[in-house]
Amino acid sequence: MKPEMSGGLVHELPGDLAKALVEKELVSSWEALSAIGRNEFICWIEDAKQQKTRIKRIVRATEDLLEGKKRPCCWVGCIHRTDKQPGKWQQQVFIDKKKK
Repeated sequence: MKPEMSGGLVHELPGDLAKALVEKELVSSWEALSAIGRNEFICWIEDAKQQKTRIKRIVRATEDLLEGKKRPCCWVGCIHRTDKQPGKWQQQVFIDKKKK
């Protein structure tokens, strides 16, 4: 039986991440994160452009959770959130760059 797991503030929990959390017995650690924390991990994983990068990020996310981390390291934050404005750096690097 597959446990119910929460997604993030904006992003749904992807199946490959859910599977890794179950396999590594990290469901309770995942559920202990805030919705924003879960959202940051999901957005970081989903932002990978190549499948091999996505897989590496899922592995790293599980390792980070095992170490007690609550957010991915070196991630500028989810640009998909509507409850706050993106920072200047996010706007220039992620949003304006994609418009070109």
